[in-house]
Amino acid sequence: MTRTITPRLRTLVLLLIAVTGALLAGAGPASAHAALTGSDPAQGVVVDKAPTQVSLTFSEKVAMSDDSLQVLDPRGRKVQAGPPVNVSGTTYAVKLKGGLAKGTYTVGYQVVSADSHPVAGAYTFSIGAPSQTVVSGIATAAGDTAVGRLYSVGRYVSYAGFIVLAGGAAFVLACWQRGSGVRPLQRLVVGGWLALTASTLWLLLLRGSYASSGKFGDVLDLNLLGQVLQTKTGAALVSRLLLLAAAALFIAVLFGAYDRREEEAEKRDLTFGLAIGGVVVAAGLAASWAMAEHASTGLQPGLAMPVDVLHLLAVAAWLGGLTALLVALYRAPADTPVEAAAVHRFSRLAFASVLTLVATGAYQSWRQLGSWSAFTETRYGQLLLVKIALVALLVGIAWISRRWTGRLADPAAEAGRSEQPEKEAVPAPASAGQESVSAPAAGQKAAPGDGERAAQLARQRAAVDAARQKRLRDADPNRFGLRRSVLAEAGVAVVLLAVTTWLTQTEPGRTELEAKAASSSSRSSSSSSGALTLDMPFDTGGTDGKGLVRIDFDPARVGGNEMHVYVQRPNGRAFDVPEVKVALTLAAKSIGPLPVTPDHITTGHWAASGVQIPMAGDWKVAVTVRTSDIDQATVSKNAQIG
Repeated sequence: MTRTITPRLRTLVLLLIAVTGALLAGAGPASAHAALTGSDPAQGVVVDKAPTQVSLTFSEKVAMSDDSLQVLDPRGRKVQAGPPVNVSGTTYAVKLKGGLAKGTYTVGYQVVSADSHPVAGAYTFSIGAPSQTVVSGIATAAGDTAVGRLYSVGRYVSYAGFIVLAGGAAFVLACWQRGSGVRPLQRLVVGGWLALTASTLWLLLLRGSYASSGKFGDVLDLNLLGQVLQTKTGAALVSRLLLLAAAALFIAVLFGAYDRREEEAEKRDLTFGLAIGGVVVAAGLAASWAMAEHASTGLQPGLAMPVDVLHLLAVAAWLGGLTALLVALYRAPADTPVEAAAVHRFSRLAFASVLTLVATGAYQSWRQLGSWSAFTETRYGQLLLVKIALVALLVGIAWISRRWTGRLADPAAEAGRSEQPEKEAVPAPASAGQESVSAPAAGQKAAPGDGERAAQLARQRAAVDAARQKRLRDADPNRFGLRRSVLAEAGVAVVLLAVTTWLTQTEPGRTELEAKAASSSSRSSSSSSGALTLDMPFDTGGTDGKGLVRIDFDPARVGGNEMHVYVQRPNGRAFDVPEVKVALTLAAKSIGPLPVTPDHITTGHWAASGVQIPMAGDWKVAVTVRTSDIDQATVSKNAQIG
């Protein structure tokens, strides 16, 4: 068995490396899961005059409602005049009221990207001079709310339901047709249909609140539900419900008329019809995800959506069939055990599914990442590495299962060889007076309790026979080993499905890197126009010691400069640390360090005026941040000043 499997595994690994390398080597531009790439006024700037509007630029077109873009004054009052409008391409703007006072203003946005995921964020700018602000918690990301978490649970259940429904039905039709009459398998497939139907209704109900306010009170808002039905996501969910009605008919035929067919020709024709109909319905259900999520936007959507459908179908055939096999091994009646031939057929189906997953997964990875660095520099890439590791673990356990499959004995044959000895070893059931189950002798009247005793003895004999058959079935050590390895596969599959669900809600690595590049380009342009911005992450090592320090020099030239220092937490909010100090060093001319002690202006903001730069050069800017009495850290970055 090892000699036949090893070449396949070698081919699988080489295929993965070759396809992934070729795709990543030819990466091109794409976007999905919108990200903010620019704004005017920019984040953290201090403008002399009040702007007439605030504009935001995203990495792709987004859907906005009247309240998607808000501008709040230092007291938390809205100062936008009218709804946001699309001014050009991916730039959206909102007009501001006249006569705005000096102080710090907060811009919050909550939009829906083209791949159906809500995107939220906030930043501040100041007019005249920074000030205290009472604004907090604006534009909370949907995933951080209770509604967002419930929506994620619904997505997980919907994926699991589809996998069990499609994979369980495929296992019955393609691998073990006798399983159509096995009650545990019937309950499994019907349970998958119920889970997918209930979770789809749940997602449809939550979608309006999830994409807007994130409040429980809006879940039953019929106006929001009406708006959802007009979106791409709403259409996909409704289409899924209609297809589930067709799936219900498929299940009824599979476990009804199909199971009762006894003539081989009729059953063969019905098998063909069910296979065609089942593939069409399963592909339609998979398309309800592809048409509304990552695959539907960005690079090559016309190719990405069919690939995504194939990927989901392969996952269902492998993991759903694996679940059905696990149920068959553990819960099938003793008189209807799963045959070795059925396990062999599933093994071949699973191997074909893995090959499909490798090819489609490599394409999806290239499309969503675009470069090798995105694997480690983005959250999407890091999650994808976890998913790849889990798939590799699953394939390893599956290889062990295939070895047990090769040694598996047919339980029916084993029962036939051991039937006679078992019959002799099984004692006849005893009862008071050693009653017989035979009919009363001729001329004798049956006692009133004879019928009940006969039925009781028949049930006892049936139970003994069932126990004997189960003992024979489980006596095969290879079958026991297969059950254990399949159970381990199912456990890893549950974790894998959770990671996959999380991955579908994460901003693709390609988009995240594009947003960072756009932000860096924006800062470079501001630097060339006479201003300099440096961002430096820090970690003082304390319990609350991580954050980002941003330092601005204006005009970043020889002579006097205005310096502003902003300290933020990892989530972007202002971080009110006890002390901030700055030192400037020009090592090439042995100048410095020149200490600068900025004044505390407001929460997370320090400033100093008249900072003297004696000559142009590559200056080292070192910032010391103290977060407690004993925890502090110094971070530095070089910049061309002057």
